Amino acid sequence: MNEAVCLAAIFALFSIGVYCLSVKRNMIRILLGIEIMLNSGNLAFIYFAFLRSGRAFVDPLGQSIVIMSIVLGGCVVAVGLSLVVNAYKQFKTTDVRKLRRLKW
Repeated sequence: MNEAVCLAAIFALFSIGVYCLSVKRNMIRILLGIEIMLNSGNLAFIYFAFLRSGRAFVDPLGQSIVIMSIVLGGCVVAVGLSLVVNAYKQFKTTDVRKLRRLKW
């Protein structure tokens, strides 16, 4: 029962991330969708490390990789938000379709 709930949560998070990427082409929504999908992958990594360890404890290698992934994801979000803020200041829009027309 617990395995099904965890896998359902992973699938639900991944689906929400894909939905955020595909519905409206807003830069903030795209960044949020990527971060949700990254968190879904981290949860799956911890879940499968837990299954591999024999249910006594979670494998420390899996935990350390996920912690590094969370740190790198935070850095990616910080850089992405700075790009969004600068694009909004310069072009007064966060719509990706309008910004795509500005390329050379």
